[in-house]
Amino acid sequence: MARRSALSIRIVEGRNLPAKDITGSSDPYCIVKIDDETIIRTATVWKTLSPFWGEEYEVHLQPTFHSVSIYVMDEDALSRDDVIGKVCITRDMLAEHPKGYSGWVSLSEVDPDEEVQGEIHLRVEVQESQGGRRLLCCTVLEARDLARKDRNGASDPFVRLRYNGKAQESTVVKKSCYPRWNETFEFELAEPAGEKLCVEVWDWDLVGRNDFLGKVVFSVQGLEVAGQEEGWFRLRPDKSKPRDDERRGSLGSLQLQVRLRDETVLPSHCYQPLVQLLCQEVKSGRQDGQVHLVTLLDETTTAECRQEVAINLVKLFLGQGLVKEFLDLLFELELAKPCEPNTLFRSNSLASKSMESFLKVTGMPYLHAVLGPTITRVFEEKKYVELDPSKVEVKDVGCSGLHRVQTEGEVIEQGRQHLQSYLGELLDAIGKSAPACPPVIRAAFRQLFRRVGERFPQHQHAKFVAVTSFLCLRFFSPAIMTPKLFHLRETHADARTSRTLLLLAKAVQLVGNMEPAAGRAKEGWLAPLLPALQQGIAQMKDFIARLVGMEEEEEGEEGEGRPLGSPTAVVKEGPLFVHKTRGKGPLLAAAAKKLHFCLTGEALSFSKSPGAERNGAIALADILAAEKVEEKSFGSSHVMQVVYVDAGGQQETAYLQCKCVNELNQWLSALRKVCGNNPGVLRAYHPGVFRGDKWSCCHQKERTGPGCDRTRHGVTLQEWSDPLDPAAEAQRLFHHLQSLQGTLREKYWELLEPEDAQNGPRGEGAPLPEGLRRLFGVLGELEGCHRLAQPPAPPAPTLLQLQA
Repeated sequence: MARRSALSIRIVEGRNLPAKDITGSSDPYCIVKIDDETIIRTATVWKTLSPFWGEEYEVHLQPTFHSVSIYVMDEDALSRDDVIGKVCITRDMLAEHPKGYSGWVSLSEVDPDEEVQGEIHLRVEVQESQGGRRLLCCTVLEARDLARKDRNGASDPFVRLRYNGKAQESTVVKKSCYPRWNETFEFELAEPAGEKLCVEVWDWDLVGRNDFLGKVVFSVQGLEVAGQEEGWFRLRPDKSKPRDDERRGSLGSLQLQVRLRDETVLPSHCYQPLVQLLCQEVKSGRQDGQVHLVTLLDETTTAECRQEVAINLVKLFLGQGLVKEFLDLLFELELAKPCEPNTLFRSNSLASKSMESFLKVTGMPYLHAVLGPTITRVFEEKKYVELDPSKVEVKDVGCSGLHRVQTEGEVIEQGRQHLQSYLGELLDAIGKSAPACPPVIRAAFRQLFRRVGERFPQHQHAKFVAVTSFLCLRFFSPAIMTPKLFHLRETHADARTSRTLLLLAKAVQLVGNMEPAAGRAKEGWLAPLLPALQQGIAQMKDFIARLVGMEEEEEGEEGEGRPLGSPTAVVKEGPLFVHKTRGKGPLLAAAAKKLHFCLTGEALSFSKSPGAERNGAIALADILAAEKVEEKSFGSSHVMQVVYVDAGGQQETAYLQCKCVNELNQWLSALRKVCGNNPGVLRAYHPGVFRGDKWSCCHQKERTGPGCDRTRHGVTLQEWSDPLDPAAEAQRLFHHLQSLQGTLREKYWELLEPEDAQNGPRGEGAPLPEGLRRLFGVLGELEGCHRLAQPPAPPAPTLLQLQA
């Protein structure tokens, strides 16, 4: 059984941001921190005060996290990036919105005294002295993950304790965010014990004032009953200072969609009855005169959660080898409704969302292979493309010669040539891609093609449009319009490139609609492109005919699944810098070496270049941890460490540097997913390096000493290419179905044939069909399993209860 929290974040856009550059604009991007650890960095949107990102992420976290902070930054090429403002959302605030929060949030100013992080380890007790006096004793043991306040990427922390008007200070630990003090401080206990004990952590500075690192405040009342208490406590910001809220709102605002989902995933065998029931419903297919369970699910699922339900259903049936049957059932049920051939699958029904999710889950490598070269060409060439006369700008035109500026007609003609070149290259790539299309996608489109042809025998045109409504309108065109969101590019397009991509996506949509005249009627300026569109439609029809006409071998279709199903399939690969730590002395820059790393379901291997002979590998079973490394260790915040056991049984560490924070988190996430269930994973690690005779993080002298920070095996990023997780997918479907039980019953009687509905009783006591009755029984059993699996909440430590 696993307990985890899934946090969904969509950073939509910003507005009214302040100008940070001398040009009167800004280059904004966002950083997302979970408990002060950077997890996500959005792309930079250049030269705007109202940026649009549209980026969404799902992060799996430990349930003990406290807050999510989103910082809006201004990127500067020649100096440190400016902080524009932040939004902080606590776990309690997210719990108040179980269906998620969506809306605009004003940015607040970043106060250095509130930018605290880390925890401190304390032991507090009341003792009797020889003279009959009572003493309040506080032992400051250690701290971890303190904020970095100095230029060297560390701090020089010391502790100041205040009680009853008196103050005491610890020694200063130089250059460490994981200090160890083990010092005890005594105060004479006040009578009555109404005073509070304040433990503050500060960064000592030789010049200037000391920097505040956080504090913990305890109420001493009740400590006498508790005796002695010890524990780790999260450092808090200083809330005693008056806040200046005048600037709130003047820093702009962010539009966010955030949802927290706490999950308890039971062992996979607990979900077998539910999975088997859903599989049986799919295998039984549609039966005339009966209300199918999938129809009930479609009718009762709201638009807000239909996408999530569709993804979980697709992944569940992919794992069961029934995704073709599931999609075919959805097609059949959708076509059984009253519909027109020219509006097929244009709504956001469960069938449309499931097919859209299916293409993303199984077809992203195919999408990259088809669109990648053309998208790269558009970004690199940065041609000016415009067909709309009302949007042609002379300043973007340039000169065709030394003495004459181009006319509007010449600009449009030149733009048409560029766009036609891009469109032709793209359609050629699509036309040649039928053999490279994953077999499971070809099989799904073949079923769709056949079903629509049978439903509309008089409209043979409709079956081609049904395929392109998914392939072009819901897969290719969105990826062309926003390549960053489909991982085709690492950055967003600038204004000129974005306009080119929009026109190219519009052209692909018109080809997919197979009615260029309709587009021309709406936007007459598309007329110059009409010959290219008509040629593209002929190419697209030929491509679809070949795509659905490629019959698969029986054995090739049966175990189809995703590439990650094979242990030897590549999970992630790319170049990384290897840092080698030397026995003594500082680490030299020359010790870094660039190698190509490849992570599969069996090992993390490396070679000199892609495709070259493998130089070595670390078996996944030998990996004990994958964690971040302190910035001060190698002068970079993008270094990770892979702790593993070598052939001789000794624990070793490989230090690997990524090019950016997103790549760092993607590598860590991939490694944690494939190694998280290893029996020997570490619970603590050293975020520094062992240099000379001590660890750089906590200054321990023993190389094999216990780690000074907790590992974060459960912190991962959700990716389309993730391995299937049947238990997690079944748990989410269970949670959704459980919330719909009453609605499912009502919808069943509503959809039942009128004559059948009149012949029997309705309501709570009315008999239900076998499938629905069995579903309610399975949901009841699973609910009982969850009740048994929930352990009683452990009593909170007394000292924690005393924290003010």
